[in-house]
Amino acid sequence: MKTYLNQPVLLTVSGIRLPVKGRLIDLGPDILVLHNGIQFLYVPLVHVQQLTRCPPYESNFGEPSEPPLDPAMDLSYRKVLLNAKGIFSELYIAGSQTVHGYVTSIMNDFFVFYSPMFRSLYVSMRHLKILVPYDPHTTPYALEQEKFPVHPATASLARTFDQQLRKFENEFVILDLGEHPEKIGLLKSVQNNLVEMVTADGASTFIHLDHVKTIHRP
Repeated sequence: MKTYLNQPVLLTVSGIRLPVKGRLIDLGPDILVLHNGIQFLYVPLVHVQQLTRCPPYESNFGEPSEPPLDPAMDLSYRKVLLNAKGIFSELYIAGSQTVHGYVTSIMNDFFVFYSPMFRSLYVSMRHLKILVPYDPHTTPYALEQEKFPVHPATASLARTFDQQLRKFENEFVILDLGEHPEKIGLLKSVQNNLVEMVTADGASTFIHLDHVKTIHRP
């Protein structure tokens, strides 16, 4: 893919309905950077289903401005997350819904994202599709900074995502931003990579841990 550096490209990204277009700015071992004419998009390579040259009539993205994250860093997924801490960002995780807020903590295989809507959101690293950091002076919904301070996670943090889920056993939680009713309810147990949820009708639903993208407590 290095042959496409500084060239306009078109990406098919898993979980994203429309193609993602932009100039390929940088490429690391597990992540790439696009500039779409307005924003810088950081896309983990594991979710890039296809990358190809953008058609000429869709290739005018202009010259990129200074990126909000340190351009001198050795590019990698984890370093992007570390550099994004405290910078207002947008995440593409599940379906067409995006989440706005701040990366506050980074653990072995998940990170904590604090947003006005979800508060502390625990995100599996394997399911982040795109990270879009905003200008450093931007705040969510134009809120004044004192009205939206960045709070650390209120729960103690485990090293891994499955251990973090176990901390929430017997609590009411929402998985994957509540995209399905079966992912809202009492987290009964996490065993053998299976999450047991008790939904509104009292029935148990089992979800494999590999398919849990996010968790938060309302």
